[in-house]
Amino acid sequence: MCVCCSWVCVCVYLLVCTRGERGKGPGYNVTRTTGDYGGYEGRILRRTSSFLGSATFSVSDLLRSKDDQLTLNLRSSDGVLAVGTVLVSRVNMGEMEEGDMDHITADVQQAQKCTLVCESSQGTPNDKDNSPLTGAVFKNPVCKVYKFQTVDSKWMLVREQMEECTLSFSIPRQLLHLYIQEDMRRIQELRDLGELSPHWDNLRKEVIGRYGQVIAAYQETLAELNKITGPSFKPSCSKAQRYLEFIPINLHTQRMRVTCPRQTGERTRHGSEASGVLTDAFYDVITVGAPAAHFQGFKGGGLQRLLSRHEAEKKSFSTAYQCIYYSPEHTAKAQEVLHSVGHLQPLISGLADQLLQAAQQHSMAGLREALKTLAGKTEQFVHALKDELVKSALLALHAAQPGYVTKNQNQTLPGHQGHSHQDHPSPSQRGQQGQSPPQNPGHSPGQPLATDSPVVVCNNVDGGFQTAPIREDGQAPLKRQDSIPCHKEYDEEEWDRVWADVAKSLNCVIAMVDKLQEQEPINNNQEQPIPKQVLADVITSHNPEGDWREQLCPLVVRLKECVAEVVVRARRAMTFVLLQEAACSIPQGLFLKQRRDVVFSQALAALACGFVMRLYAGMEDKGFLRQLHLVGLVAQFESLLSTYSEEIGMLEDMEVGISDLHRVAFKITQAKTDDPCDLQPVVIGRRDHYTVEVPLPRLAFQTLPHEIKEGKALQVYPVLFNVGINEQQTIADRFGDISLQERINQRNFEILDSYYKSLSDKVPSECLPCFQTQTDLKDLLGTLGQNVVTKKRKNVEILWLAGTICRRLNGIRFTSCKSAKDRTSMSVTLEQCALLRDEHQLNKDYFIRALDCMRREGCRIENVQKNIKCRKYAFNMLQLMAFPKIYRPPEGTYGKVDS
Repeated sequence: MCVCCSWVCVCVYLLVCTRGERGKGPGYNVTRTTGDYGGYEGRILRRTSSFLGSATFSVSDLLRSKDDQLTLNLRSSDGVLAVGTVLVSRVNMGEMEEGDMDHITADVQQAQKCTLVCESSQGTPNDKDNSPLTGAVFKNPVCKVYKFQTVDSKWMLVREQMEECTLSFSIPRQLLHLYIQEDMRRIQELRDLGELSPHWDNLRKEVIGRYGQVIAAYQETLAELNKITGPSFKPSCSKAQRYLEFIPINLHTQRMRVTCPRQTGERTRHGSEASGVLTDAFYDVITVGAPAAHFQGFKGGGLQRLLSRHEAEKKSFSTAYQCIYYSPEHTAKAQEVLHSVGHLQPLISGLADQLLQAAQQHSMAGLREALKTLAGKTEQFVHALKDELVKSALLALHAAQPGYVTKNQNQTLPGHQGHSHQDHPSPSQRGQQGQSPPQNPGHSPGQPLATDSPVVVCNNVDGGFQTAPIREDGQAPLKRQDSIPCHKEYDEEEWDRVWADVAKSLNCVIAMVDKLQEQEPINNNQEQPIPKQVLADVITSHNPEGDWREQLCPLVVRLKECVAEVVVRARRAMTFVLLQEAACSIPQGLFLKQRRDVVFSQALAALACGFVMRLYAGMEDKGFLRQLHLVGLVAQFESLLSTYSEEIGMLEDMEVGISDLHRVAFKITQAKTDDPCDLQPVVIGRRDHYTVEVPLPRLAFQTLPHEIKEGKALQVYPVLFNVGINEQQTIADRFGDISLQERINQRNFEILDSYYKSLSDKVPSECLPCFQTQTDLKDLLGTLGQNVVTKKRKNVEILWLAGTICRRLNGIRFTSCKSAKDRTSMSVTLEQCALLRDEHQLNKDYFIRALDCMRREGCRIENVQKNIKCRKYAFNMLQLMAFPKIYRPPEGTYGKVDS
């Protein structure tokens, strides 16, 4: 039969390398893993193959084809599902010579694009990257497989996989639900303040109205998001859509997996020599558009600038509306107190019931254990309220009630008869008329209040304040007091007594338990005599021979009553603080809160995606898990935004959004079932602190360290480094202001350096991954610090160093630009090729070819296609002239498109 009439079946397999237990003795083939997966180092390598697909073709078709190559569609084993394409070329047989390399390297001049072996949009069913664990969160994989030559003329297999993340929508939906719940609770707390004077009641109504508008907007947005089905990402062309403003832009994960032969004589980290085996390494990055409020725009700047301006204006607003100025620290403290009392009261009540139950069972061990926990929570409760802010706020609230007068209300001021009434402007009329504040705007709520000045007359029936006119004798008018007036009938020590009653009630309970233990016959010879208590009269009033529960019950009831009374007072006081803060902020303050909610939602979705990906990858790495619960992880955000025009507003938004991630902690939980719905992360908490619970299947959960299984909060330390690289940054460098970028880089370098010092103190270096490049982490940080303070235009070395340090620290890598599509693609592909060169001996002569190959045919151009339905990066020739050369795409891959 003629050879040309023959048919050929092509079957494509993917080699997968896994590891078993660590080799202990001689004879083991030991491998060393690079990258983020240092915990695999030293395990035995097992090679398995995964069937990608098959295709058939005739030799005659190949011979007649243009350029002697065919593009074939791969089919699954049943021949039904299309899983990708494969390129078949006619090549000369025999040993590969240097001159014959054009058909496997990217040579644009000879029209050979890249060493792309296979591409797939479906993934591989048996691949570790698509296990049920990852499949619950990561969807719609796009895979590209390459073959590159190393310095010793061997070959490495490189696989890119890009996926969408379900958290792009699930995290913002959960946050919106929590925002709505929190604001509805705030409205109820404002109503629970009771009757207020007309002035304060009007302010309360307007604040409640504004909260209602925010809730209605959030409910409408949530309803629209719940209707969305389909892709799990927001394309860049939708970044300014109103109902999608809480969704991160173009959030994707990207993993590069490298399989290549180890060089002869190469040694592992422990010094053992191994040859003839393969190394297998993973490198992950999360790409996302800069977290920013694109729908709201950047006409007035971003959050950092808007918040600073608003905080300065709020001081003058507090003067106009006769409120105490509360700093952001005081507002945060008020929110913390509200949360603490709301959280601890039910705990104390439940523990008190457990104490009574143990008493009923005459279980001394149970009694002691319940008492120990009860005492700890009660002490925590008392400590949370040990703040002058609560005391001063109670006094301010008393002054805002109807009929309140100063202690000198009945005194007649010289030259004044009776009370004058004056109207107070509504917040919507802010700035149209001035008012004399009843306190110094600079007064700190945490300081003792001045009460010795008798000149301010306050008539809270209609909200009127007045000061004495010029005296007839020509002397200066009497000064008004610098803080909230003090009612002569208000006992300032009442709060101290109520607060102290909680501790006294607890002492009574402790004393009674000690007395009961003293009466227990079994323990008489074991326990030392208990000294007489001051509260002995309380104890002896009960029958010592009676039932333990009967003796403890009155004391426990009294403790619960004291706690409840303190909670009512503290909650009303802190709510009044927040009412004053909101009254001074309307309407701009609530607009800024909405903007901050939007930016934080995008940032948290990206962070949760990165944390889950890093956790899944490190489940078998004991060193990584130890670092996770002892110190936490660094999350390094790389930004390529310019400091000019609208992008400076985006960067200001992003700075605040990334900084707010410090308020987030993670917990690992055991999933109810292995169903994908039960493996979705859950967000709980409030605006000043959120916890993301990440469920794992039972078998995976059982392998975790004890501390993590016990629910220890896992910390993440976000850092942001920005270097603009486009033509707008050129303008900013020459004619504009780059101080924002310099400040961000300096501040976040200090955070990164502090994290490294903490890590060095608590975690041995063996827990960190091992890399071919032997530069010490301390030296890398020193070089980064020098670059941060160096005045150099487009100093992208800052980004390279920060990324390297992040990977060396087992951290989570993020890369961002405006839409995570164009500049981000240039950065991601550059980093991947740099890792192949530095860690896997990619031949330097083929570095640029590999780079162009990934940019032309890799996952990033597929990302562009997904976003704008066009396979071109949104650059023009003039823009690219301003780019650093290494960030420029190959010819034919860019053009003017709508992005």
